[in-house]
Amino acid sequence: MQFNIENIRKDFPILSRKVNGKPLVYLDNAATSQTPQQVIDCIVEYYSSYNANIHRGVHTLSQEATDKYEQARKKIQQFFNAKSSREIILTSGTTHSINLVANGFTSLLKKGDEIIVSSLEHHSNIVPWQMLCERTGAVLKVIPMNLEGELIEFEFNNLLSEKTKLVFVNHVSNALGTINHIEHIIKKAHQVGAAVLIDGAQAAPHLTVDVQALDVDFYVASAHKMCGPTGIGMLYGKEAWLNLLPPYQGGGEMISEVTFEKTTYADLPFKFEAGTPNICGGIAFGAAIDYLNLIGLENIASYEHELLTHATKKLLEIDGLKIYGTSKNKTSVISFNLEGIHPYDVGTILDKLGIAVRTGHHCAQPVMDFFQIPGTVRASFAFYNTKEEIDTLIEGVKKAKLMLS
Repeated sequence: MQFNIENIRKDFPILSRKVNGKPLVYLDNAATSQTPQQVIDCIVEYYSSYNANIHRGVHTLSQEATDKYEQARKKIQQFFNAKSSREIILTSGTTHSINLVANGFTSLLKKGDEIIVSSLEHHSNIVPWQMLCERTGAVLKVIPMNLEGELIEFEFNNLLSEKTKLVFVNHVSNALGTINHIEHIIKKAHQVGAAVLIDGAQAAPHLTVDVQALDVDFYVASAHKMCGPTGIGMLYGKEAWLNLLPPYQGGGEMISEVTFEKTTYADLPFKFEAGTPNICGGIAFGAAIDYLNLIGLENIASYEHELLTHATKKLLEIDGLKIYGTSKNKTSVISFNLEGIHPYDVGTILDKLGIAVRTGHHCAQPVMDFFQIPGTVRASFAFYNTKEEIDTLIEGVKKAKLMLS
């Protein structure tokens, strides 16, 4: 598909609305991307035409819904290049996926085992592992970062030992946009026999992810950052690991046979999918992947890099503005502050101008503590944004500075 920004923007009805009397400039894509009409139509079609429970019914609607749901799982498998659709567990999102794995490792760790996270993590890739350590007596270690917002790789190498059982790192920092060198992390972790989980929530919308080429053990992502609906996501796990982990929840669908004496569990992937799932969400996740494939991830990455370059140059021309996260290898996220001005105040003024950004610690409080700041203003760009919208942001930041200084 030829990349045509005008045609692409027409696919997103929300981009035509006004906020506070101004045209919406949506620059909060790292929190949630917007949804194209093609995915919205998919959701409407489900509830209008074949709304039914799946895997259980012999009637036509159930069979149609089941087929669509499992086709979506196959699309997700192909998007991430998993070996089998059995390795794709549909969850409520990245946080659910991480907690599923953390719960499963409760029975596999013992006191004194070590697990490693990075200092760049979202809270959802910190707290579940802290809870796992509390349950098992395992020890949590942290890969430090430098002032550019990059992980210090030789420090990671020094943390690894025969005691290391698990390593957890995000592919892309949600707070700074840094793309981590996960290939190195995975390879080094495997050399000491540790399993690796990569939080791909911020990477999947922007980068081509091949879980087989990465040789990663677990990879997680959320549909709502990939032009899909909220409340649905995925966990990729190598089949051997998923067979080893116990079920996360008990209930319908995840069973093979149930008696009052003993229950046996279903095969993958259903072993981890108890209860009625988010059927419509799963199907719409597949539609969102179709849409991303239509645009082309290479086209997306190239265009978003243009936006990042343009925004970085323009923002740095503003006196007193500091950007946090200056790695050369990053996605289209810019976190910044104006000297002497609280980020919340900047975000409030930008909202009055119709500009949606995120302010605060972005669920990455250790990152903010490292820089000794309360938070940042975060502008995050998607392939449907324009340089003109970035110029509007620049003028808004200048106005905020003038009003608040």
